[in-house]
Amino acid sequence: MSKCEITRADVMALEDFEKIRATKRKEIVALKRPRRIPVGPDAAFYFESYDTMWWQIHEMLYIEKGGEEQIADELAAYNPLIPNGRELVATVMFEINDEERRRAFLAKLGGVEETMFLRFGDHEVRGVPEVDLDRTTASGKASSVQFIHFPFTDEQAASFREQGCKAILGFEHDAYGHMTVIPEESRATLAGDLAN
Repeated sequence: MSKCEITRADVMALEDFEKIRATKRKEIVALKRPRRIPVGPDAAFYFESYDTMWWQIHEMLYIEKGGEEQIADELAAYNPLIPNGRELVATVMFEINDEERRRAFLAKLGGVEETMFLRFGDHEVRGVPEVDLDRTTASGKASSVQFIHFPFTDEQAASFREQGCKAILGFEHDAYGHMTVIPEESRATLAGDLAN
């Protein structure tokens, strides 16, 4: 089972991180590849792990150079996105480069964080939004970045881990009703986030 929490002891000194950053970036890019699953023309799910969040924390510290004071904030922000052994956790991004089109698209997408699902076998796992803040404004505009937990029962986890399990990931939103079959390489990678 993967580690579920990054502690202060896991955070490298900035000068040590700088020495391994280029090599580590290549490792993280390869690690993330099967964890990125596009759904429809404008959305991608990035399934997180201890390693992706470790990298994110170190990158934030490297970019912002906030020192010791920043570390506690980064741990508090990113630890909730590490799967706990009975869930998958995704950063969902609506990736639209054209600002005008993006604004119009997100204005119709309110509540999208409540409509994400994983279906496989006889099971459906509904996405649960991260509770850090409201991702839809009072006017109905959705955020372009959503943080979603998919909590599994023991039975669901066992089914999802079966080799060749056909899993579908998608949205049930009136303005974005897309879904996709998760590639087997990605499903097998994500199955590793679920404890046996």
